[in-house]
Amino acid sequence: MTQLTRTPRRTRPNRRFGRRRAERKPLFAIAVTAVFFVLLYLPIAMVVLFSFNSQKSLTVFKGFSLRWYEAFFHDSTLLSSLGMSLQVSLVAMVGSVVLGVALALGLVRSRGRLGNYAGLIMMVPLITPEIVTGVASLLLFKGLGITLDTGTVMIAEITFSISYVTVILRSRVAALNPEVEEAAMDLGATRWQALRLVTLPALLPAILASAVLIFALVFDDFVLAYFTTGVDPQPLAVRIYSAIRFGVEPTINAVGTLMLAGSITLIGLALAIPRLFGRSGGLDLISGE
Repeated sequence: MTQLTRTPRRTRPNRRFGRRRAERKPLFAIAVTAVFFVLLYLPIAMVVLFSFNSQKSLTVFKGFSLRWYEAFFHDSTLLSSLGMSLQVSLVAMVGSVVLGVALALGLVRSRGRLGNYAGLIMMVPLITPEIVTGVASLLLFKGLGITLDTGTVMIAEITFSISYVTVILRSRVAALNPEVEEAAMDLGATRWQALRLVTLPALLPAILASAVLIFALVFDDFVLAYFTTGVDPQPLAVRIYSAIRFGVEPTINAVGTLMLAGSITLIGLALAIPRLFGRSGGLDLISGE
């Protein structure tokens, strides 16, 4: 009789165990990430906390109070600087968006090497250190004999912000179907009407997002505003820097907290606007309903 031999059954690897092992994150990476976020956000959290301090102390927290927020809203100098920052941000937002939309349309629809070279030139302000742009703007205004004031800050901020708007909108313009605009012109619309009724509504989510982003960037900007502003009034960021040189007051913590809250809100809107239009409002805007 032939003896039957049993072949050993091969044990299959435990896929579930291997998957769990692969999903485990190394403790060192978690620790480094935690330390990074602590070092990054702990100073900001301390500024927010001490803005509610009831005593004039930057090291000992003695209780919650809105004392320093009331002091800020009763300080005419800081309020005038806040008004100037809002004014400069609004003008820079409108000016950079108008010029950025025109440049994005022109760069995408231009043919030949000129459009490629112009696109590369538009990237230069994004990689140039802002202090270089500030010094160059200061030398330009001084060389032309222009007195530094609110107007010079607006011009410098618009010039600096155009590249951001152009880069954001250029990809959106390139994704548009040119046949839609051509169909509108075939139905009797002029080129300007096709641009106003078809192209711009399709670009509206990206335009609004870039506008909110530019407003937040200009409102918080310090370097360019410092080199191009006059004596009085000064943007809020420059005014805070000038006040810190003579000693840190708890009012500065309140101002910083308000600026932080405003910036987070604006950046959140810039991220949410394209999604909101993509879900509900995009087709209504294009159809004109």
